[in-house]
Amino acid sequence: MSPHRLAAPTWSLFRMVVGLLFLCHGLASVFGVLGGNRGSGQAVEPGTWPHWYAGLIQLGCGALVLAGLATRPAAILASGSMAYAYFVVHQPQGLLPIENGGVTPALYAWAFLAIAAIGAGPWSADALIARRRGVPAVVAGDRELAGIRR
Repeated sequence: MSPHRLAAPTWSLFRMVVGLLFLCHGLASVFGVLGGNRGSGQAVEPGTWPHWYAGLIQLGCGALVLAGLATRPAAILASGSMAYAYFVVHQPQGLLPIENGGVTPALYAWAFLAIAAIGAGPWSADALIARRRGVPAVVAGDRELAGIRR
């Protein structure tokens, strides 16, 4: 069995897990579930800048990335919001993520940037929609992910 055969399904699973974890942050912030915002058991007050809006982005983009629907735009927005969180909230408190508590936003920013660049993978609503429209299953940018040699 070629290791390339596992690349596409593994990528889809990676995207789903990252989306689910991000969605959980949004649920905690917006609805106060799963321990609430920062473990407080409470939701962020609606309209509070930037936390409530970040929670909405986490909720919406997390759900879209999890489902693989409008994956690239959702991942770009999620990546940008995490870059903002890192540079505005965490980075002023120390240079490195391990010093300033910004490991999670830094990882999310880079993970979502990778998802935006590579796409949703074969197990996604985007792929299902493309198949139903008759678009080839593997487009030029996904050849390497699917293990197809040129």
